[in-house]
Amino acid sequence: MKQLNGPDFSAHDLIPAIAQDSESGDVLMMAWMNQESWEETLRTGKVCYFSRSRQKLWRKGEESGNVQELLAAYFDCDGDTLLLKVKQIGGAACHAGYRSCFFRQVNPADGEVSVTGTRVFDPASVYGK
Repeated sequence: MKQLNGPDFSAHDLIPAIAQDSESGDVLMMAWMNQESWEETLRTGKVCYFSRSRQKLWRKGEESGNVQELLAAYFDCDGDTLLLKVKQIGGAACHAGYRSCFFRQVNPADGEVSVTGTRVFDPASVYGK
């Protein structure tokens, strides 16, 4: 078995990074990281992702002010997934204005979807869209 000292970006250019609130344990979001965003995150203590849609580094909170401070980082046995324990500053991790990106729940019995989160901010007023 290959000894890993961190996430294995040699096998995958982008790996999923799950952000979890360090206090509540709530899963806030999932985004992608590359080697550069990982190194910046470690260097600055502020989480930086890679935006696949914009094809560039995405410093969490650069537009919204909803920054994530990195408190702990874990990688899985294969080195191809990260778990980031963060302090969410600004109250919302989701660009749709919710604390968590996982604000919709599917009822397994009937497939009905309900919104279980509360919107923290109006995205139109923050992003101007």
